[in-house]
Amino acid sequence: MTTTTPHIPEHVPESEGPDDGFVAARPARLIHTESTTEIPVHLLFREEPSAPPAEEKPRPAVVAHRPPPEKEDRDTRDIGVRARASAPGVDPEIVERPARVLPGIAGVFAGVCGAAGCAVTAWWAGVLPPLAAEAFGPSAGAGGLGPAQWAAFAGAGAFGLFGFGGLARGRTGRAWVLELFGRYRGTVRGTGLLWVNPLLLRRRVDVRLRHWRGEPLPAADRGGVALRVSVLVVWRVRDTARATLGVEDHEGYLRACVEAALLRVPVAAPGAGRGAVQATQDALTRLVAADAGPVGVEVCAVRPLRVEYAPEVAAAMHRRRIAALDARHRASVIGAVVDSVEDTVTRLTMRGLVDLDDYERQVLVKDLTVAFYAGRGETGA
Repeated sequence: MTTTTPHIPEHVPESEGPDDGFVAARPARLIHTESTTEIPVHLLFREEPSAPPAEEKPRPAVVAHRPPPEKEDRDTRDIGVRARASAPGVDPEIVERPARVLPGIAGVFAGVCGAAGCAVTAWWAGVLPPLAAEAFGPSAGAGGLGPAQWAAFAGAGAFGLFGFGGLARGRTGRAWVLELFGRYRGTVRGTGLLWVNPLLLRRRVDVRLRHWRGEPLPAADRGGVALRVSVLVVWRVRDTARATLGVEDHEGYLRACVEAALLRVPVAAPGAGRGAVQATQDALTRLVAADAGPVGVEVCAVRPLRVEYAPEVAAAMHRRRIAALDARHRASVIGAVVDSVEDTVTRLTMRGLVDLDDYERQVLVKDLTVAFYAGRGETGA
């Protein structure tokens, strides 16, 4: 292909003013080829770099493609983060903090002192039983209970009840949430014999690692087919204050979170691979942990134990699976028969045992195919 360069005059007078009729000649902006194709020169050489071209640039073609299986698995693993709803609001003042308690020996000492004070007051008032009076000796008082003796009895009895009534036994894996007239006063996680203010209301909370196996819950797979899933939830109470005071029943709240997560996460269908099952487990764990975390419940794992189709679609899915297995079996049998026929015809031809034209070859291939397929069908191969 050749190009023709336009002729440019050597000297052309330029215009001296706007009223002159002469205009400076400029080179033509078209290059003429033999095929009369016109190519704009400004696409090759720009005289004014600051001015953008008026022509619209061609837009790149977009080719739709299906994401690879790894991308789908990654999307399933990250669904717990993408589909995470806003965390429920919890009072920021409800945070677990240690309560003020004393060793149990202090309560025992206070109780013994109160009991001893009551015995001394009874001896002083002269109301001890005869055997005790003989042991302690004659009374120092005139006998009878006066106002002073009643006051001493009340003080010593209250002191003893206050000491013995506050004794508590702390156990490993158990905690107490303490309240005073509806106000949170702290959590006791200690073990052994302790003394806790008897005026405080105690709520026992189990802080051990626990598991919960729920009944079959409704779910769906990627195609929207209804499923029934039984899950195993491994969890524990991390913040006793929020788990006890933030919600009415933290165990019931956890069950509701699991049920909601199963409706939002596509569950791997029965018979799926290990990778799909692991991706479903990770997504469920992240979603349930995000919902239950603000109320002081730590979710370690949500594992699907049993996945089955819902009763209304179980029969149809069973027939579909049998049909798919049968089609796969037929395809494998036909492939093996075709390979055997091809190998047989090739060996007969290469060894010179038969000399066949196209028609005879087609007939031989047809007969061998029928014979091999019938033989495999009889043997159940």
